[in-house]
Amino acid sequence: MIKELNVVDRNETTQRRPDWLRVKLPSGEKFKEVSETVSNNSLNTVCSEARCPNMGECWGRGTATFMILGDVCTRSCSFCAVKTGRPVQGLDWDEPRRVTEAAKEMGLKHVVLTSVNRDEREDGGAPIFAECHRQLREAIDGVTIESLIPDFRGVWEALQIVIDTPPDVLSHNLETVPDLYRTIRPQAKYERSLELLQRVKDQGIRSKTGIMVGFGEKREQVIELMKDCVDHDVDVLTIGQYMQPTKMHQPVEEWVHPDQFAEYKEIGEKLGIEHVESGPLVRSSYHAEEHV
Repeated sequence: MIKELNVVDRNETTQRRPDWLRVKLPSGEKFKEVSETVSNNSLNTVCSEARCPNMGECWGRGTATFMILGDVCTRSCSFCAVKTGRPVQGLDWDEPRRVTEAAKEMGLKHVVLTSVNRDEREDGGAPIFAECHRQLREAIDGVTIESLIPDFRGVWEALQIVIDTPPDVLSHNLETVPDLYRTIRPQAKYERSLELLQRVKDQGIRSKTGIMVGFGEKREQVIELMKDCVDHDVDVLTIGQYMQPTKMHQPVEEWVHPDQFAEYKEIGEKLGIEHVESGPLVRSSYHAEEHV
């Protein structure tokens, strides 16, 4: 059971990360190569934009998650470090070429894409996802692709653009339990996200979602969310610890113990989710190549 923290506890928790969340600083030749490849192709990665704790490990293995549609998000989720605002430019139609070139330079056989929200557009930027998929498959023999997409505001015609040129895994994160949406994810709708995941699965594509814990959710709420995932035929669920990126963002309410993550994995898979990746440092693209 997740305990409720008072103000003193919360401040102390936010400032002092437990030992199991300590990671090494990014370094090494492979990390440098990935960094230079991303920079030389004028690309963004969610690894750096969202301050992912696994960046050193993943880039050290030569992998990265490309963030397309620019680096300005039209939403203001309280947990996210990506810049918020109204993008001043339209779609960058050269972006799929640059993503493909970077993937080739890095020797990737599995490519992970994600994006900011582009709510100012009716299509939500979906055509860029589709074009990335097309160019990657043309350029890299046997490539597999995972795309982590926005909800497109429930404009299902935009989702269909992505589905018509499908990746191997189509992912959309629920992020947190429904009772916390107003605080954590105010411009999203839990039921809309579930419907998106069901639509993905109904068209025969492997579906995936992810959440963070440590916002103050209850264990029972996480289990109910997992049941919703089962009801909507989700294949893969990731669960990781929320870590406050800056003091301006949502504070951490609890550092969830690794034993609780292990229990979530066991419960989720017993309920019927094919694969649950659950651990303090897990993020939606962590070990993504294993989720195909």
